[in-house]
Amino acid sequence: ISLKLLAPKRGRILDRFGRPMAVNQQNYRVLLIPENTKDIAHTLAQLGKVIPVDDHDLVRVKREIKRRRRFLPIILRENMKWNDVARIEVNTAEIPGIVIDVGETRFYPDGDHAASVLGYVSGVSEKDLTGDPLLELPGFRIGKAGMEKVHDLALRGKSGTSQVEVNAFGRQIRELERREGLPGAETWLTIDMELQKFVATRLGNEAASAVVMDVHTGEVLSLVSTPSFDPNIFNRGLSRSEWKELASNPRTPLNNKAIAGQYAPGSTFKMVVALAALEKGIVTPKTRHFCSGEIELGDSTFHCWKKRGHGSMDLVSAITQSCDVYFYEIAKRTGIDRISAMARRLGLGQILDIELSGERKGLMPTRAWKKKVKRVSWQQGETLLAGIGQGFILTTPLQLAVMTSRLVNGGKAVKPHLTRHVVPFDAVEPPLPVYPEFASIGIHPPHLDLVKKAMAAVPNSPYGTAYRSRIKEAGFKFGGKTGTVQVRRISKAEREVGVKKNKDLEWRERDHALFVGYAPVQAPRYAVSVVVEHGGGGSSTAAPIAKDILLEVQRRDPSRGQSAGRSQDQAKKPSSKSAKKG
Repeated sequence: ISLKLLAPKRGRILDRFGRPMAVNQQNYRVLLIPENTKDIAHTLAQLGKVIPVDDHDLVRVKREIKRRRRFLPIILRENMKWNDVARIEVNTAEIPGIVIDVGETRFYPDGDHAASVLGYVSGVSEKDLTGDPLLELPGFRIGKAGMEKVHDLALRGKSGTSQVEVNAFGRQIRELERREGLPGAETWLTIDMELQKFVATRLGNEAASAVVMDVHTGEVLSLVSTPSFDPNIFNRGLSRSEWKELASNPRTPLNNKAIAGQYAPGSTFKMVVALAALEKGIVTPKTRHFCSGEIELGDSTFHCWKKRGHGSMDLVSAITQSCDVYFYEIAKRTGIDRISAMARRLGLGQILDIELSGERKGLMPTRAWKKKVKRVSWQQGETLLAGIGQGFILTTPLQLAVMTSRLVNGGKAVKPHLTRHVVPFDAVEPPLPVYPEFASIGIHPPHLDLVKKAMAAVPNSPYGTAYRSRIKEAGFKFGGKTGTVQVRRISKAEREVGVKKNKDLEWRERDHALFVGYAPVQAPRYAVSVVVEHGGGGSSTAAPIAKDILLEVQRRDPSRGQSAGRSQDQAKKPSSKSAKKG
């Protein structure tokens, strides 16, 4: 009597409304039983007349035969189309040793739209073996990335058993008893899948990322990195050409840019500098500085994006119009260590533990950091660059969304998360979510109100850098901040003859475009961060995308617990051009 393990059904992954994101579907497989054919090569040649069979298959089968007993089946093909299965069945008399088997395989109905969150499953490698006999079953799949990996043990379920009678050689004679396994738990995510698809479509094939989160609960409603990949190809098996295409793509589809992309934040960092200066008493709401278009420090000149300058600026107008000279000045007086400390309170320069593997820390430099890592002293000019979010500073799109959330939720240390519930397969319904009480990050409320006022003016004031992307519908207005990050140094000679526009440069030499925002203005609920690599200006490229996302999320209003309002079928395309600002 032999006891054989039966693979359980893998648990489904669902979005916040119970919409399936990862499911199981029938998997038609072609198996070869070596002892049922006298000539393996002849059998594969005959099979090759019905479905493609190459030399690689022949080499693999011969290797498997040496490792296993001849009566054990070898998988030749999985995820077969029904037409191919039917052709094989019709020709089984001419193909000895070939049988059709029906099992289950993982399927992602939305393809590449949620790969950045879900990850994928794949076959068990030797390094994955832990002694669990379930992992040694032919064709068994485990989570290799994303939420499939995070919740792999719960999703696997418990194996069943089949008690069979075998002869002295181990060949099965008959089944005596069968006990089916327990299906894996269902995992409910915080993601709104319809919103996720909208955001992915809106970003298109840009090398870009966007994160949408609830500023009060930390629930991540959308986390997108583009271009993406279809996780179904990892389940069926990736060809060499497919892998080469993914790995060599300059827009890095395998890199989850939302959590692992590290970028200088540009002018989206100016709120951090403003709060550090307010807390230190360097500025007040009435403090003004004059912007002539540049500022001198030693023998160096630091330029404002507006060549002729902004004139006299206070804090609100400096954020609204993204005046660089104003922030050079207050950064110099505030100091890099105070700026860095404020940034950390807002979630920058640290791992946020969002569950997904591969999250990067970014960088918030200090004097001590530079002395230790670079072995040279900090220079005041580097503080000026930090004042406009450039230099050594690095952030991730996820961190920027968290920063924005903490700015507009009253200064609470909200943390992002992706899992709502992990529910046993036999549960009647999922429990109601329980949200933690987030501690205060200790920023004076009037200072937060001042910064929030300035961010509201960015898209809603005629002087704001994102005014062309404003939402005109009553009740849907949003606030935010544009950011444009240089990826190359502009020489003095280039400035004298006129800097080339982004559209005239090679893709890799164009500026990164950023935007962080929140909505609605009157009662903030949602935060968004958008980063478009080499996308040009933050106001011309990132702000219109953020506007469309914030309009869609407000119409859907996922915080209600059900999908509300009209959902747009297709993402809007950019409709207007704007001067490079922010």
